[in-house]
Amino acid sequence: MPHSFGLRARTRHMFAKKHRQHGPIHLSQYLMKVKVGDYVDIFADPAVHKGMPHKGYHGRTGIIFNVTKSAVGVRVNKFVNGRIIEKRIHVRIEHVRKSKCQQEILRRKKENEAAKDEARKTGNQVNLKRTPKLPKDGYMLAAPGGEGAEITTIQPLPFSDLV
Repeated sequence: MPHSFGLRARTRHMFAKKHRQHGPIHLSQYLMKVKVGDYVDIFADPAVHKGMPHKGYHGRTGIIFNVTKSAVGVRVNKFVNGRIIEKRIHVRIEHVRKSKCQQEILRRKKENEAAKDEARKTGNQVNLKRTPKLPKDGYMLAAPGGEGAEITTIQPLPFSDLV
C-alpha cells in the first residue's frame, strides 16, 4: 500500500486521549477566561474535530492576538526552511490551555522586588542574578587509621631509559 502523507498522518498517539481521560469535555474548558496577550499552549483535543490545529502546532506555546465567541487567534513561531516565521492561527478554545511559562518569571520578579526593598531598609547590597549550581564544598577526609595517622603520598616512578 502506498505511504500516506495526509493531514492527520502520524498522529496515532498525539491525537489520542490518555487512559481514563475519555468522556465529555469539562465546562470549565469552555468558560476559561482568556484575553489578548495571554500565553497559551496548543494541545489538540481529539474529541473535538472542529477548529483543531494542524499537528505541527501541537504542543506549541503562543500569544493570543484575537478572541472570538468560540475560538482564539494565537501567534505561534514555526520553523520553516532554516528560519522562524510567526504564524497566526485560529483555534477553538477546546484545543488551548493556559500556559505556565510565565509563572517562574513573575515569581522571581516578586522575590527580587521584596529583596530590593529589604536591601534599601538595611543598606546591604543584594545580588539578584541567577547563578548556576555551584560545585560542592571541599572537605578533608579522615585518615583510615584514625586521628594522628600518617598520610602516605604516592608519587609516579621517574622515567628510566633501559637502552
